[in-house]
Amino acid sequence: MAVGYLVTVVLAALIAVFCLIRIRRPKPLFYFSYRLALVFNEMPFLAIYALVASTALAFAEGDIATAADRLVVALAAVSAAGLVVVARRGIRAASVVRLALDEALGAGTGTRRRPPLARILLRPFFRRRGDVRRLSNLSYGEAGRRNLLDVYHHRSRPVGGPVLIHFHGGHYDQGRKSTQSLPLLYRLASKGWVCISANYRLRPAFSHPDHLIDAKKVIAWARQHANEYGADPTTEVFVSGSSAGGHMAALAALTPNDPSYQPGFEEADTSVTAAIALNGYLGTYFDGDPATSPVNLVRADAPPFLIAHGNLDELVDSENPKALVTALRSVSTSPVVYAELPGGHHAFDLFHSFRFEALIDGIEDFAAWVRSRKRAV
Repeated sequence: MAVGYLVTVVLAALIAVFCLIRIRRPKPLFYFSYRLALVFNEMPFLAIYALVASTALAFAEGDIATAADRLVVALAAVSAAGLVVVARRGIRAASVVRLALDEALGAGTGTRRRPPLARILLRPFFRRRGDVRRLSNLSYGEAGRRNLLDVYHHRSRPVGGPVLIHFHGGHYDQGRKSTQSLPLLYRLASKGWVCISANYRLRPAFSHPDHLIDAKKVIAWARQHANEYGADPTTEVFVSGSSAGGHMAALAALTPNDPSYQPGFEEADTSVTAAIALNGYLGTYFDGDPATSPVNLVRADAPPFLIAHGNLDELVDSENPKALVTALRSVSTSPVVYAELPGGHHAFDLFHSFRFEALIDGIEDFAAWVRSRKRAV
């Protein structure tokens, strides 16, 4: 048997296992499984393609001749079946997201759409769109490269679009603006939105409330400058974030115009129209201060929230975002959409996949509902 075929099959088997279950210990195995699942849980087809191609090549070259060889082929078949289960879980996200929207916002809010199969199956890594222009490294503060943002807008610059601001994740000590939720930013920008993705100051040099102050600065910057790119920032500013960025987005949404988080720009409007948290950690900050937990900041006038979380998230148990959902629904007069994505691991928002494309559809439906209600007021 060819060693290359054996290695391919064993690696595919590990990928299937790591995608199907959540592994947290021991740490070396966690780091290895986390990185493999990061890619292949959203794109299991890549592993299936490799299995099919390598198996066909092994048969064509006469490498399958012994009982041991046939056992490896059987392992390849089992691995492929496991990867199909992974893919089916991703496909199921569409119905889960629609149900979550219908339950929170009313029947018929979630719409059925055809997934972009070419992007998902053939071009999952290519996030750019020809009709969207990205302007990089615009300054919004005094902290150098950590206070830079990117703007995504339609090349035609349609007038009066809404704004989406996104904050990256990374445990508050790493990450950058050009890596996460790009399929979302490019999709909305192609529909006339002005999307902003921002860096912010990181640990250990900075801590709370420095991150939140930066988030407020970005919102203030958007309200002052987004009209230059085709938006109407006086009316609709949505804020979103991934992982730690979801924590920032939630804190920003629940502390509108709070002068203690706006030193030197106290008069700026930092309220937001709605908040979106993707695989977010939504508890207390590292120092354990209760005031840093969005759960303890819920208010009757909180904006609408959409919270999406994977039920196999290795880093944040789903009970964490559910606590904020429960707290908001008990106090806020605005709706809260919670979608728990079957088979979803952490950081599901990096590539074009069935899961993330379905969630982007849901975000569009959520935003359309929020905007229609805001215009009706």
